[in-house]
Amino acid sequence: MEQRERVGFIGLGIMGRGMARNILKAGFPLRVWNRTASRMAELAAEGAGPASSPGDLAFHSDIIITCVSDTPDVEQVILGEGGVIHGARPGSLVIDMSTISPRATQRIATQLAERHIHMLDAPISGGSEGAERGTLSIMVGGDAAQFERALPVFQAMGKTITHLGPIGAGQTTKLVNQILVVGHALAMSEALLFAQAGGVDLRKALEAVAGGAAGSWMLSNRGPQILARDWRPGFTIDLQQKDIRLVLQEADRLGVPLPGTALIHQLYRTLQARGLGHEGNHALIKALENLAGIEVGVWSEGA
Repeated sequence: MEQRERVGFIGLGIMGRGMARNILKAGFPLRVWNRTASRMAELAAEGAGPASSPGDLAFHSDIIITCVSDTPDVEQVILGEGGVIHGARPGSLVIDMSTISPRATQRIATQLAERHIHMLDAPISGGSEGAERGTLSIMVGGDAAQFERALPVFQAMGKTITHLGPIGAGQTTKLVNQILVVGHALAMSEALLFAQAGGVDLRKALEAVAGGAAGSWMLSNRGPQILARDWRPGFTIDLQQKDIRLVLQEADRLGVPLPGTALIHQLYRTLQARGLGHEGNHALIKALENLAGIEVGVWSEGA
């Protein structure tokens, strides 16, 4: 029986916990590291080995996965003091599943390659639910042979796994995904606000439109949460804003106008100013409710 590659996982946040657990369930030897050490205890109890640093984790792993918040975090855990680059062996593979700048991804890959360490960028979509269920969409950039090497690990975490081209292509595609996500969130918010004002039964309206041309993952999964005034995050406003910022920076570099995405960035900013950055990205509707003086779902709860 072929020996499975040893996997290291860095970043046990809202997405990383479920992803790491599914790797463990798939039978891969797993070592974990998180900046907040207490988050390692739960997975350690399930059989994962806790590491003392990203470099220590990398030294004991063949495939090293990072899933952290932003570009500086990725740079720190991979290139910083005690980072992956200082422990990884030649021939090992680093997979960054965070959402960061495509340009930064290429710079990191270049520095790793100087030490004969491979890299894939493989950002994800599907929310915390997808991370827990192992149904994420995974968008991969990098060498095709390394993609094939990593595929069994990807299959433990996701269902839609696509190799998109050279390093950085995964991150660019993830930014495409985020333009669509926030666009769907705004369309859903406007539609539910309109339905509320028009006196329509909101639950029945959701059922009526979800199966047609207007249906979307956002509508089916986050629409019911809005009606229940449930703002628990599959993805927080703060993280969504970070991704929109990356989109707008890259669009500016490319000379591409994105007026709708820029507007959504400003609407989310009003919610952050109210201290709501920890809520789910579907709370975008609160920005429109504030403009209209209407709360969606309130009367429908008692219907």
